[in-house]
Amino acid sequence: MRAKEWTVRIELTEDGDDTAARAELVTDDGVEMEGQGRARRNPSDPAVPLIGDELAVSRALADLAERLALTTQRDIAASAETPAPGRSW
Repeated sequence: MRAKEWTVRIELTEDGDDTAARAELVTDDGVEMEGQGRARRNPSDPAVPLIGDELAVSRALADLAERLALTTQRDIAASAETPAPGRSW
């Protein structure tokens, strides 16, 4: 059995109370896909940068998962449109 490895890389950037995350998926075949997420601290909330990071990353991963699911749905639909081979009986 051949093992496969897909890698997800997370990049975070912060600008004041705004945090942006980018989640990039790379398959072992070189296919790349990315998701984006953002978080903004409410001025009335305490400044806890880790919470902004977690929220932005969770949103980026959710976006990535949604994009991957849509790609999968398109691939399934495309493969279903391929005619089945004819039977000789």
